Amino acid sequence: MAKQKLEDLDWTNLGFAYRDLPYSYNEEFKDGKWQNGGLTTDSTLTFNEAAEDLHYGQEVFEGMKAYRTKDGRIQLFRPDMNAKRFTNSAKRLVMEPYPEDKFVEAVKEVVKANADFVPPYGSGGSLYIRPFMVGTEPLVGVSPSSTYTFHIYATPVGAYIKGLHPMPYMVSKYDRAAYAGTGQAKTAGNYAGSLLAAKEAKDNGFAGELYLDPRQHKYVDEFGGANFYAIGKDGKFYTPKSHSILPSITKKSILQIAKDLGLDPSETNIDVNDLDEYTEAGAMGTAAVISPVGSLTNNGKKHVFYSETEPGPITQKLYDTLFGIQSGDVEDKYGWVVPVE
Repeated sequence: MAKQKLEDLDWTNLGFAYRDLPYSYNEEFKDGKWQNGGLTTDSTLTFNEAAEDLHYGQEVFEGMKAYRTKDGRIQLFRPDMNAKRFTNSAKRLVMEPYPEDKFVEAVKEVVKANADFVPPYGSGGSLYIRPFMVGTEPLVGVSPSSTYTFHIYATPVGAYIKGLHPMPYMVSKYDRAAYAGTGQAKTAGNYAGSLLAAKEAKDNGFAGELYLDPRQHKYVDEFGGANFYAIGKDGKFYTPKSHSILPSITKKSILQIAKDLGLDPSETNIDVNDLDEYTEAGAMGTAAVISPVGSLTNNGKKHVFYSETEPGPITQKLYDTLFGIQSGDVEDKYGWVVPVE
């Protein structure tokens, strides 16, 4: 694949696609230690045919963004939290954790090296950053790898779900992850298992699928690529608490924002049979940011939240506050923003 040329980009129509930028970051773990990696222009990785990741799925990754502010600065949003989650995912997959301070510095290096590709302020775009780690030892039996590749690439993207336009979703008959499985780790297998459910949802005219808890199939867990939230008739903010969903950095941030907005947020069980108790709902995550849910269909029964055409007022406020902090338009009183200098 040819390297992306800056002059060929249409900043207002980026979509959510991979583009091969000039620089990535790469480091190897072998002989019991990390090998002092750095920036590279090589975007191709080569593994042995028996590499652990290719057969037994020993892999973890992260998703994060860099934003351009009105005055041209570039900033990251809570990269320390991505580093911590990356560590937790690695431990769950019995992988060698990458040092958290080096993780943040490596992300900054990639962003600085590709700074020209951070979309301009006002375009609606951002630089999506994908750190990941794979087990590379050639193995036939099932056991953890002793060698790993840590790599980071970046690609300019537009909105994953364009605009605050409410979308229709359906409740899936499949489970995203087991109750005591790898649901709290950001690992490829969880997403591979969701592909069929996502395809069936889209084939039936829905934007995506919502999973229920894997034990009782009664309580809301999360969407295929984002966490779920709802606003109750009491005006409070609710989001699921579960052993099988990914701990979302966006959700952690929204919980704090919701508290400051007087929404008395809580993580609790949300019964899929009690949707009439909620006036608004949405998806929240790095890619989605905040996206309103217009309707949710479960076993053929369709529930409409605030509107199928307009975002609810609380959803709008949450989005404006969060994205405002990320893009530098709203004061960051929490210390979440990290400048890339």
